Amino acid sequence: MMKNQTWVTEFILLGFPLSPRMEALLFGLFSLFYTFTVLGNGLILGLICLYSRLHTPMYFFLAHLAIVDISYASNNVPKMVANLLSKKRTISFGPCIMQTFLYMAFAHTECLILMMMSYDRYVAICHPLQYSVIMSWTVCIVLAIASWACGSLLALVHVVLILRLPFCGPYEINHFFCEILSLLKLICADTRLNQIVIFAASVFILVGPLCLVLVSYTRILGAILKIQSGEGQRKAFSTCSSHLCVVGLFFGSAIVMYMAPKSRHPEEQQKILSLFYSLFNPMLNPLIYSLRNAEVKGALKRVLWK
Repeated sequence: MMKNQTWVTEFILLGFPLSPRMEALLFGLFSLFYTFTVLGNGLILGLICLYSRLHTPMYFFLAHLAIVDISYASNNVPKMVANLLSKKRTISFGPCIMQTFLYMAFAHTECLILMMMSYDRYVAICHPLQYSVIMSWTVCIVLAIASWACGSLLALVHVVLILRLPFCGPYEINHFFCEILSLLKLICADTRLNQIVIFAASVFILVGPLCLVLVSYTRILGAILKIQSGEGQRKAFSTCSSHLCVVGLFFGSAIVMYMAPKSRHPEEQQKILSLFYSLFNPMLNPLIYSLRNAEVKGALKRVLWK
């Protein structure tokens, strides 16, 4: 029997089918990872705010990336960790929809912020004499606001398209949070429009920015190889390689998640990939930028030695 969505009060998050001992182990492990994520990104954010040499467009966008990563992880991980030790793994309808919206908004925004960071590196290396004019603070602020606004509006479109459709019981989401593809499986109506919009958004927000990033770095590589100074080449490679690592991790997992053909166990695949870029990516980003970026390492040493 079809039940209208207005009667839905809560969903059940099935999460991972694990033994109690394994759930307790993952509770400790994921809690530790989440702590590292918040502390690591918080440290990057603090260094950028406190250290004047990092008050540049590149680190302005890196600060936004750190904010997105903290928010992204905080939207999904605490509920997932709490459910590992709870027998009642429910989430109310309103918080579930809000979690879906925030998850999509932060994911879209991160894609656009990473694209802005690659554009910044392209201008810095390929057009150094015009850098201060092209990447003025006004331009940086406009690009950052546009990234957040575009990411939020796209997420709002997905949520509005979901809310217009009825849900069918049992209201069990085979995921550890209210992920949009898992939520669509509970809808007892035609979801082709939703699927088309998700695919179109993926092309716009994943493939488009990734192509621009690759074009930027192709041009950057050509410019780096022309640099006469070995020290200049090392510095350019250091800042660019850290960004490329982050781009590869985030875009790779997201494209497999939303655009690659589904495996025989698509739901388990979705859970693992979601875990990767909800928890592991935000945790690894500060490590990548601190270990591979000389300026961040220098700022960290100065702060620790004071």
